[in-house]
Amino acid sequence: MNRRPDVTATPLPAQSLLHERAAPADFLDCYSVASDLPPRPAAEIITAFPGWVQFLMRLRGVLTAPFGLVNDGPKTRDSIGIFPVETETAEEIIAGFNDRHLNFRVSVQSREGRVFLATWVHPHNLGGRLYLRAIMPFHILISRNALARVATQTAAT
Repeated sequence: MNRRPDVTATPLPAQSLLHERAAPADFLDCYSVASDLPPRPAAEIITAFPGWVQFLMRLRGVLTAPFGLVNDGPKTRDSIGIFPVETETAEEIIAGFNDRHLNFRVSVQSREGRVFLATWVHPHNLGGRLYLRAIMPFHILISRNALARVATQTAAT
């Protein structure tokens, strides 16, 4: 029987470096799934977007281009997908960048047999808050799908 991985909304682990950024008006969510993968391999699976997510990212680029929003992260020596790596430890990798309308970071943590995927967003203005509200249903689908792929990859190895 092929069971769907149990991806659950969960509090951000207390050890996460994202806590240093979070302010009361910021957005912060976290999901987790059973997996023993280290952060970088899990993050590589998470950012290997399936075709439907790639399509949504291209659509996002077309729709936001008139507003001057960045479609790809800045070029850096170390990145996970399009996200520049900011911090990496044995238990957590944080990647993301600042844009005109908001700052965001994604954290992938491995601890106690689970992989956690957290997203922190600090909107700068009304445009950032509207953008965050518009993408939220897609963000949830993409996050849950990404962790399901991590669990599936873990089970396959």
